[in-house]
Amino acid sequence: MHKLKNLFLSAFYLIGLLLAPNAHAELQIGDVAPAFSLQDQHQKTVSLQQQRGKWVVLYFYPKDDTPGCTTEACSFRDNINRLIVQQAVILGVSVDSVASHKKFADKHELPFSLLADEDGKVAAQYDAVLNLGIIKFARRHSFIIDPNGKIARVYRNVDPQRHVAEILKDLKQLQGKS
Repeated sequence: MHKLKNLFLSAFYLIGLLLAPNAHAELQIGDVAPAFSLQDQHQKTVSLQQQRGKWVVLYFYPKDDTPGCTTEACSFRDNINRLIVQQAVILGVSVDSVASHKKFADKHELPFSLLADEDGKVAAQYDAVLNLGIIKFARRHSFIIDPNGKIARVYRNVDPQRHVAEILKDLKQLQGKS
């Protein structure tokens, strides 16, 4: 039953990607990253302001514990030491609840914050929400935010299997490391 539910949600998400209009202007490199303050899986409030002075990888994903989202999250987990060396903070965001994030993070031993954006307002600010009326998803978009709070890289409709490698390469380039 769980697999059927995931299959249905994945199909609904893909259909929505094809049919949903783009409601907000897309953020560009150099734009100030929209501020946010959300609860993570530990019921701790995490804000973008708290991350000032650090590189932030803000990644939006559709649904906890679905195949692509699990692949992406586990790839961030498996590369966490390399990301820490790059002085990056990883923040995952979806419209799932704090309880759902806790279950997902515990199951896959995720060592970074998953932020609950249940109303989709933060995802909308980043043009990463897919609102189909009766159901909302976060689009698979990511952003690297520089230590001054500006958008340094934008990734739209990322490939969960290759995304972390792109992030690591771009962080190195942005920081001027060889």
